[in-house]
Amino acid sequence: MKFHIVILLVLVLGVSSASGAGKLTKNFYKKSCPRAETLVRDITWGRAQSDSRLGAKLLRVHYHDCFVRGCDASILLDTVGTNAAAEKDARPNLSLLGYEVIDEIKSQIEKVCPQVVSCSDILALAARDAVSFPFKKQMWDVLTGRRDGRTSLSSEVNGNIPGASSNFTTLKDLFTRKKLNVNDLVVLSGAHTIGIAHCGPFSRRLYNFTGKGDTDPSLDKTYAEALKSQCPNPASPSITVEMDPQSSESFDTQYFTTVKQNKGLFQSDAALITDRAAAKIVDSLVKPNSFFSEFGKSMKNMGEIEVLIGNAGEIRKNCRIVNA
Repeated sequence: MKFHIVILLVLVLGVSSASGAGKLTKNFYKKSCPRAETLVRDITWGRAQSDSRLGAKLLRVHYHDCFVRGCDASILLDTVGTNAAAEKDARPNLSLLGYEVIDEIKSQIEKVCPQVVSCSDILALAARDAVSFPFKKQMWDVLTGRRDGRTSLSSEVNGNIPGASSNFTTLKDLFTRKKLNVNDLVVLSGAHTIGIAHCGPFSRRLYNFTGKGDTDPSLDKTYAEALKSQCPNPASPSITVEMDPQSSESFDTQYFTTVKQNKGLFQSDAALITDRAAAKIVDSLVKPNSFFSEFGKSMKNMGEIEVLIGNAGEIRKNCRIVNA
């Protein structure tokens, strides 16, 4: 009887590990690679010093990774030969930037601790450190212990990545599927306080919202005209605008003030004030201390989406290719 119980327990633990259930921990590499987190921070801060938009770039890569197959660094894999296209080649991911920073960090860590630190943990840490650089301190804790996935398919991206034109119901349903709640949805949208966007994703709001050559009536008229002056119709792929006007390089609460003023750039931004509960959360996040605290909690929640732990997945030697 005891033997059967042991076998059952082993099977349960095996299933938990493979499905991504379990817990990440703080300082996972304390003994196996003590310098890991310091190396990530130092290299990221060095790059951020000459690239003020690095925080927005790496944060976006981390988001897009976690929402497809979980936080397993599948976004970092390149398409190989005639294999099916990888996630990074899907249309919503073509504008992602910052991969070379992850490559540099991985290369340096491999010299010190070969095949110990996962690419997925490096991405989570680097995203935090890039955003934290202007503050010269860690803006939130990152739990570690993730392992890397071996599959990356562009066909799995659509339907999992929140779209710029999504309404509130669509956003809520997507976040619910990832085991994130409305508070996480609103808080994580605050990442739009940094970074830039190409005109294409919001061009329809400006020029053909209902298919009749009109402008989205929920968009502040003055702001809409300002956007039109920057983004011609049809949209040019070479033109970008700030996601948070006059504050796109500052990780702050200006985004939520902007959304309240009907100046959210995307329909997904404007959607946050179409729901009563979400609108109340927007109001509460205008205070810096509240936003920073809540953002850290929601980043922790997002960072735990379908993670691979234990013996699941692998620790890649190179973040762009699976191990042989």
